[in-house]
Amino acid sequence: MRYRLIILILFSLFVVAPECFSQGFHTTSNKALKAYNDGVTSYEYLDLDKAETYFKLAISYDRKFYEAYMMLGELYTRRNNYAGAVENYSAAIDIDSSSYRPVYFYLANAEMMVEKYTDALSHYKAYLRSKETLEKNRLAALKNLRNCEFAIEAMKKPVSFNPESVGNGVNTSEDEYWPSITADGQTLMFTRQEQVRRGRYSLPINTYQEDFYLSSFSGNGWITAVNAGEPLNTQQNEGAQTLSSSGNYMYFTACDRPGGLGSCDIYFSALRNGRWTIPFNLGSPVNTTAWESTPSISADGRMLFFSSNRPGGYGGKDLWYSVLNEKGECSAPVNLGESINTAGDEMSPFIHFDGKTLYFASDGRPGMGGFDIYMSRMKRDTTWTDPQNLGYPINTASDDMGLVIEANGLKAYFSSKRDSHNGKDIFYFNLDESVRPDAVSYLKGTVTDRETGRPLVAEYELINLSTNMVTMKNSTDDKGSFLVCLPSGFNYGINVSRPGYLFYSANFMLESEHSVTEPFIKRIYLDPVKVGERMLLTNVFYEIDSWELKKESVAELDNLVELLNLNRDYIVEIGGYTDSTGTDLHNLVLSEKRALSVVNYLVANKISAGRLRYKGYGNTSPIGDNITVEGRRRNRRTEVKIVDRIK
Repeated sequence: MRYRLIILILFSLFVVAPECFSQGFHTTSNKALKAYNDGVTSYEYLDLDKAETYFKLAISYDRKFYEAYMMLGELYTRRNNYAGAVENYSAAIDIDSSSYRPVYFYLANAEMMVEKYTDALSHYKAYLRSKETLEKNRLAALKNLRNCEFAIEAMKKPVSFNPESVGNGVNTSEDEYWPSITADGQTLMFTRQEQVRRGRYSLPINTYQEDFYLSSFSGNGWITAVNAGEPLNTQQNEGAQTLSSSGNYMYFTACDRPGGLGSCDIYFSALRNGRWTIPFNLGSPVNTTAWESTPSISADGRMLFFSSNRPGGYGGKDLWYSVLNEKGECSAPVNLGESINTAGDEMSPFIHFDGKTLYFASDGRPGMGGFDIYMSRMKRDTTWTDPQNLGYPINTASDDMGLVIEANGLKAYFSSKRDSHNGKDIFYFNLDESVRPDAVSYLKGTVTDRETGRPLVAEYELINLSTNMVTMKNSTDDKGSFLVCLPSGFNYGINVSRPGYLFYSANFMLESEHSVTEPFIKRIYLDPVKVGERMLLTNVFYEIDSWELKKESVAELDNLVELLNLNRDYIVEIGGYTDSTGTDLHNLVLSEKRALSVVNYLVANKISAGRLRYKGYGNTSPIGDNITVEGRRRNRRTEVKIVDRIK
């Protein structure tokens, strides 16, 4: 968008030696020509303030001085004062519309930047009718014709957009940008570019430095952000980060670092004991000798999206993704394909916590000009829907990118410069329903030893009960804490385990599409493996009024098989329980047969029958009220109790 007049052409057209002041110019005023020539000299030496003064002085001597208006138009374009550029280019055309036909191209560019799309459309067409066109500018004009047509229609149907500052705890007179947020909405990480005035990191005074900052949410808003500290922040610049859904690790971009593979690479750091670890370069195959940047990690930690200009794409910068295994190793990146990528540039991907809604910036599609933000959804076959422009005024004539959205899908965060006295600030707004992702709930837990109360580092896994596939597997942090996202549309089981302990399981029934559930906050206690301890098999299910195991039970039963294999010297009893529906005899028989079904599964999976007991308890030990649906559900259960140790 920011095309400038080619200076050499301008000078050849508009600069004249003092002895030839009046030759070929639109003025005969020696005073005007003298001021103009002084302005050109100042412009050549990049003294733009003085150049502006001289050009204005030249115009005050002669209001029809075409060349002075043209130079002011170029100067204001260079300063991003596009309103001033429009005013002066227009004044030049009013004086002489045919002297320099390329002026229509530069005028149209400036008009797009101030969202005068109808005028810009007219002037691009005027430029294209001219024979004085550079091929590069002609192609840009054709592209911007489509942008103008799109923008004119988009402005007729604006989307809801009422941005509000995240507050003084985050925003300062410096630049704040690239926000990222955890699934629970409690931690905000962002990049701040600040002037280093006291020689921090032994840098020269008045050097600008990009660092990561963190803020936490309280009932009154975001508290004062703190520097993430060394070794994450260094004397070099860090930015364009993606924070994991739990906030325990991150990926980010750094450029021109020792040991780097390309101009910019993607790095990783984890939060350990309250400090970020030394960042390490992901290396091949994610990083190459090309440019890799703006990573985004999925909520389950399995897919890393990023932008790269590596060979094999569709244009300049394309979006790619890499699949991570349980060890964190990255597969060979895959291009997202022509449904997402264009001949232009695609950048700043954000994969929402629902795992399927992607937001990204592109300048290769019809839009408002520059980079616009688009939304696309991953289909079941892993292809993508046609990207949807988020609309005006979310997208503007400026470059718009770096949008992230809370887990509930309602609130979006972005950075923008909206106050001339401040730098870029971070804002939020309620996202229009037409471009919202699916709402995501989450389980936030703390794992402790029931007997001692000390936090435990334990493994946890999220299981899609419909497919019996593990969708996420990870470990709690050093405080025993974890957070796992629960996208709507599926039923999930959670399993928390640690060697030497009975495991914990729970389930979350979110199968109805687009269901919205309050977050689950749990304190999870693990019991040591010893005689007398028991655990609930929450994710063992039976057909209605039957002892036939449902397929959703397989993952839980396999975890029980593993537990028994790790603790071979214990004998366990499988206990079956029912609610009060039906007669006592019926419930007793049903519960016993259900317990036997579990034993049969264990035996079929090579657990010795001599280590297994089973018993049906019917409704003799209810843990719910037998009145409400939830109470009866709790009473219908299967338990494991350690009854003895093999002598």
